[in-house]
Amino acid sequence: MTSDATGADPTEEDRPSTSRRRFLTYLVAAPTLVVGGRFITDSVNPATAEAAIPSAPAPADLVDLGDLLIAAALPTSNLISLQFTSDGVCHFALPRMEVGQGITTTVAMILAEELDMSLDKVDVTLADARPELVFNQLTGSSNSVRGLWGPVRSLAATARAQMVGTASQLSGVPASLLSVKDGVISAADGRYTGTYGGLAVLASGSLLSIASGNTAAPKDPSTYTVIGTPRTRQDAREIVTGAKKYTLDLVVPGAKPVYVRRPPTINGTVRSVNNEAAVRALEGIIDLCVIPTGVAIMAETFGQALDGLNAVDVTWGAGTVDGESNATIRAKLRKTALPLAVPGLLAQYIDAEFDWAPVSHGAMETNSAIADVRADSAEIWSGFKTPIVAAQTIAGELGLPVDKVVCHTVQSGGSFGRHLFFDAALEAAQISKKLGRPVILKWTRTDDVRHGRAAPASYHRMRATFLLGNVTTFEHRVASVETDFRHGLGEILTATATQLPAPLNAGNLSISETLFETTIKSPYNYGVVTQLLTELPAQFHTASFRSVYSFATRGSEEILADEIAARLRQDPVAYRLATLKTARQKAVLQRAATEGGWGKKMPRGTAQGIAFHDEYGSCTACLVELDTTKKSTIKVYNPDGSPNGTKQITVPRVTKATIVVDVGRALNPRGLESQMLGGLTDAISIVFRAGLHVVNGSVLEGSYSEFHYARQADSPRNVKIVVMPPTGEPGGAGELGVPAAVGAIANAYARATGTKPRSFPINFEIDFPPRPPSLSPQPPFRTA
Repeated sequence: MTSDATGADPTEEDRPSTSRRRFLTYLVAAPTLVVGGRFITDSVNPATAEAAIPSAPAPADLVDLGDLLIAAALPTSNLISLQFTSDGVCHFALPRMEVGQGITTTVAMILAEELDMSLDKVDVTLADARPELVFNQLTGSSNSVRGLWGPVRSLAATARAQMVGTASQLSGVPASLLSVKDGVISAADGRYTGTYGGLAVLASGSLLSIASGNTAAPKDPSTYTVIGTPRTRQDAREIVTGAKKYTLDLVVPGAKPVYVRRPPTINGTVRSVNNEAAVRALEGIIDLCVIPTGVAIMAETFGQALDGLNAVDVTWGAGTVDGESNATIRAKLRKTALPLAVPGLLAQYIDAEFDWAPVSHGAMETNSAIADVRADSAEIWSGFKTPIVAAQTIAGELGLPVDKVVCHTVQSGGSFGRHLFFDAALEAAQISKKLGRPVILKWTRTDDVRHGRAAPASYHRMRATFLLGNVTTFEHRVASVETDFRHGLGEILTATATQLPAPLNAGNLSISETLFETTIKSPYNYGVVTQLLTELPAQFHTASFRSVYSFATRGSEEILADEIAARLRQDPVAYRLATLKTARQKAVLQRAATEGGWGKKMPRGTAQGIAFHDEYGSCTACLVELDTTKKSTIKVYNPDGSPNGTKQITVPRVTKATIVVDVGRALNPRGLESQMLGGLTDAISIVFRAGLHVVNGSVLEGSYSEFHYARQADSPRNVKIVVMPPTGEPGGAGELGVPAAVGAIANAYARATGTKPRSFPINFEIDFPPRPPSLSPQPPFRTA
């Protein structure tokens, strides 16, 4: 992998006059030294466009969702703080969640840079729920680095200045003659040497008087020695050696294992438990209770709880989507989509329709939580991307004041947006309250796939008209099963507002439309562009998936872009270069074409594909090489589990990928490469095999052997990722890598097979005998 992220001069956006934020800071003395800061947002410079038939800026071109979230967090950004302990370590409780994106290491790099400390002396942990932060504790929308970059950088710069100032007071040496290296402050003439740790000790003894309201300018980017250099995650060794502690690794005294027997259909209810006495008599069973989502079984071990789960006889009530299947959902989505407005009468045009199946979030770590609910208080441990609304909701559920409920945010093994909700934490709290003891709740893999959050199915109707070699109108009508945004913006006000019925407000639709309009935009000059979302209010378990609307919306558009180029008899790269709006976008695409060797001759059954994407102040291009020559004969099944013969399928494999990415400023190029690689893997999954079969309100898939997320064997051995030189402030990166990869892979498949892919995943047969709904499989060693 290649990185060009270092060494460039700062651009106009780096200079104070055009920076997005400036900061006020203050310092207080405490048992440990604490530094806090706040920031003010400047205006956003609109992008410029250039083309023969330019398109008007989309809302997301002017203000994207990340900008809105930064503005919403503004009033409380002064509430972050640093602590310095006597061992010379700087501690920072990060008001975001680590779910594998590497944010803790990136933030540690910002602090180490501005404080002139070594990275191993910076300790970034995850903050508990802090209701006073309001909108400022939401992890999502590729906003963590964008939102924290200014406040954290300025906070650290001020802390460094205050440390030096304090050392100057103590020593009598002018601050201008003091320097800092690895947390040690020293005078060039030897008159003073001290450490951050030593100053912290003095501060805790109230020997120092430190004024508040001071400010200090962050470093000039040209002096960076940490930011922009590739760094391995600080906790990488813990992760690969199994030493990392996730929720289920925590020890809470008295907490007993719990599984939940869940209904056969999505959102089904419990009518009665028919054999409670028999279940209680099983070995190791401690207790059981009914909660809104099923029957909770508590036992001495998880194995015994699993026995109880499968033994309990429940009469179930109806779910919210009983009778619905992929086919019925697809038909409803087609009716839900708004009609196209521009008739294809006076010009050439291309129409296209695309279907995308629901996709499980399928994180490696299944949902889990620990809850200890007492009569007057509660503590919850789980993965929280919206800990404030979680604490407030759980407090309401338990009938406790909010300040009596503590939600501890624990690092989690994957998310893709499902941790915006707190399903396991709420269940654990309900169970702990009912059973009167601490619980450690674990979802089975089957539960996670069948009842966990998923990206909703969507349908896309598109039309491009063109004259004289130029697209003059572009219409994109998106119909999607409702994406659940009832977590709001991470606090109770917006979470409650999204649940109000019409006409009080538009309910969930109010935030979904806002999110669609502030994330979806076309990077191309297509004349008059309209992209509209309508949602099917079906109550599936959905949540934001990585690249929420973009992976399908922009992926579909990139497929159509190739077909427009073909109609115009243009090379796909040349066509895009002539149609992209900005020089920055064109530079990224051109670099990908050059680095990836676009246009080379490929053997029959293999092909290249390329696509581009721009969002959250960042852009990327992906070029893949695909081999579709391998065939396989698979057994297929009917939804009821009966065999349905065999079928020969193409087994496509991405053999090479070249990704070029420009995020304005890559703080940790190695972390950015990981994000792009993750996006590529998601795209391979979504395009080829990852989808959920919904049949009569149930999901057939129940494990990774059935839900076909990409394996190592599906990943290309040859991946080259190029990070473009810095051009400004950091843009978003968490969701950036999926849409371009989706488009590139689908375009390569079309070229290699001579087909026009329209329904995803492409290989979507039921190639496993579905198990009965509701039950969970026993490990092989328990079936003898």
